[in-house]
Amino acid sequence: MTPNPSVPAGGILDSSRLDSIRLSNDEISRYSRHLIMPEVTMEGQRRLKAARVLCIGTGGLGSPIALYLAAAGVGRLGLVDFDVVDYSNLQRQILHGTEDVGRKKLNSARDRIRAANPNVQVDLHDCLFSSDNARRIVEGYDIVIDGTDNFPTRYLSNDICVFLKKPNIYGSIFRFEGQCTVFAPHLGGPCYRCMFPEPPPPGMVPSCAEGGVLGVLPGIIGVMQAIEAVKLIVGIGEPLLGRLVHFDALKMKFREFKLRRDPKCPVCSEHPTITELIDYEQFCGVPQAAAAEAAEEAVPVISVRQLKEKMDAKADLLLLDVREKYEYEIARLPGAKLIPLGELPARMSELDSAQEIALQCKTGRRSAQALRLLREAGFSKLVNVAGGIEAWADEVDPTVPKY
Repeated sequence: MTPNPSVPAGGILDSSRLDSIRLSNDEISRYSRHLIMPEVTMEGQRRLKAARVLCIGTGGLGSPIALYLAAAGVGRLGLVDFDVVDYSNLQRQILHGTEDVGRKKLNSARDRIRAANPNVQVDLHDCLFSSDNARRIVEGYDIVIDGTDNFPTRYLSNDICVFLKKPNIYGSIFRFEGQCTVFAPHLGGPCYRCMFPEPPPPGMVPSCAEGGVLGVLPGIIGVMQAIEAVKLIVGIGEPLLGRLVHFDALKMKFREFKLRRDPKCPVCSEHPTITELIDYEQFCGVPQAAAAEAAEEAVPVISVRQLKEKMDAKADLLLLDVREKYEYEIARLPGAKLIPLGELPARMSELDSAQEIALQCKTGRRSAQALRLLREAGFSKLVNVAGGIEAWADEVDPTVPKY
């Protein structure tokens, strides 16, 4: 029988770790609003100072997580990331500023955290979180917070936390919706695989880069993840063990769902079938996705430079843009005809099969799908613009906005 999820009295930390923890006068002043709360007090703040929290990702979710935990006085923060700051990050990733574009995210995150609270030790793990390094990184921390948006990392962070008996605080965001929970089978709750034993097929679930995300949404979900970490460390309240909170920003509504442990879970059940870290890239279908991309590249292609030469020579060529209308309003190529991919089957009659057609989208993936649709309908003079409008902005016309 599955026990009711619970947190040990006094939080998840070994009380012996508190013996050498003291607060300076400056820290007492800094954390005074915590110290006067009967649920926190000096002991709770000492627990926060003794705590070691790992945040995987320093992007949309990782930004509020790291900033608020640093401000709250968590003594040691570990950050995992390997990316650099891009302009498209700044709409939501508040750890980074305009002057940080092109810098390593870890470096700008460290500087921002130190500015917020110089008392916090910041560990930088400049790497892709993988099966090879997960155990080495995670075992030095008390709590893992997943601030990523990809399935390999979600399954990897889940499994290593189950093996090492560490709470894994989960959050996800997409467009106007987000959700948060705490996975901790050793505390009586379920794990990520209890909900999703296997990942969806590659490409089935769009990323934020493909579908977008409201810039302020990560602030809500990331702060919820930070709150859960504080509750687990201090030992207060009712953490989201066995409960998932879903937030709809458009309706400004929160909904709660009960989560139960799966008695046949491949990782956290009494008889697990997965007992060691596996090749998560392969498990989550990344090779299949790569193969799909290779298949897309096998269709007839034209480079953006070749396209520019044809356009300058006024060749008899139709440039067909298969992005959405709102994308077309952001940036477009001269003379492009817009037919969104979803409308293409019903609007093929607008096209002349005798004319050469160059298909273009943001990166070349949707246009490759459109090319196959047209080819199946009998069109033969087709080429796909490799790299789409992003490649055009990089190689031909830098004044074209990138989004």
